[in-house]
Amino acid sequence: MVKDFFSNFFGRNNDPKTIVSFDVIYSIYSYLYNEVNSFDFKMKGIHDTVSVNFYSFPTSFDHEEGRNEIEKSGFKNAYEVLNEVYKKINIDPISEENIKAELEYDYIHIQFYTEPPTSEMKKHLKHVLHNFVIFFCCTNSLETNDFRILYNNSYFLDYTRGLLDTEYIDVNEPKNDIQKIGFKEFERVLQGICQYAEIELPESIELLSQENLIPEEIEVTQETFEEFIKLISRGNVEDKLLKKQSKKLLKNFKKESKEYHAIVEGYFDAFESVDCWNSDWKFDPEDAEYFISEMIGEDLNFEYPEETYSHDLFPYIQSALEKHDLELMTYDTHGDNYLFFVANKSDVGRILELSELTKIEVNQL
Repeated sequence: MVKDFFSNFFGRNNDPKTIVSFDVIYSIYSYLYNEVNSFDFKMKGIHDTVSVNFYSFPTSFDHEEGRNEIEKSGFKNAYEVLNEVYKKINIDPISEENIKAELEYDYIHIQFYTEPPTSEMKKHLKHVLHNFVIFFCCTNSLETNDFRILYNNSYFLDYTRGLLDTEYIDVNEPKNDIQKIGFKEFERVLQGICQYAEIELPESIELLSQENLIPEEIEVTQETFEEFIKLISRGNVEDKLLKKQSKKLLKNFKKESKEYHAIVEGYFDAFESVDCWNSDWKFDPEDAEYFISEMIGEDLNFEYPEETYSHDLFPYIQSALEKHDLELMTYDTHGDNYLFFVANKSDVGRILELSELTKIEVNQL
């Protein structure tokens, strides 16, 4: 099918000093169009993976689920959805003539996670999802030379509705704390995408990072798990138990995901072999003081407002532990309980790195 992009007459996005420019974005698009339509990759400082996808109207919506979503959103076809999106980003609607010609309109969808930007949000969220949807257009030209970015931080459970719920943004003008961290990280993610896809960047671009953002492939061995157990136990683990648990964890690591329950049971065994606190999601300050004191081997008392319980206690607990260069963390049980442990503050970064490597999910609080 014929490709076409519609024009508008706004300022063109091609600042040679920023990575959020047409030349860079279009190079990523060309890679997706010519090499591979989608890819996920690991990137330093990003939870899970960065997801980069090429989509096209109407082809990417030409399946039963897509058609149902379009109808549920009150539209007759994919072109009507696209015209609704175009309204947001000041691009002229697609004409009936071009719809009949079945022209394709491509776009890029980039997804990644960041940590919540505030301590208050961290009480309720472990990670924030960011969606950047990029459409191409023409500015004072008959050829494609510009782009528009739509954004939201919600899951696209209904993809069509998710797309319609995005907002037109300027990455230089975030409206809140979530956008501020997401927009800033977007620049670094674009750099990571270019490194992964081996796209050469112009020398004029002022990069946020001078390091290689793609982590090296690291083999996970028994020693990897030994280091992990040593760090979560602050070294308080017998050598015989250390060898036994690390060997078991490596064996579970190599199992297929269908053996999930056996794998998780191994994780619990590892944590319960060191000083930890398996707590319901509801707990009071007295419990926290008692069990954390048991874990660190000395009395821990902390100040807190009256009627403060459970996760609302975390800032006060962490402030008290910080005086000892310690930090409270938890294994992610994916349930309604915590499996707390105390780590040396200087080891937290490495624990999180090993968590990513070993697939044993631990979280800061």
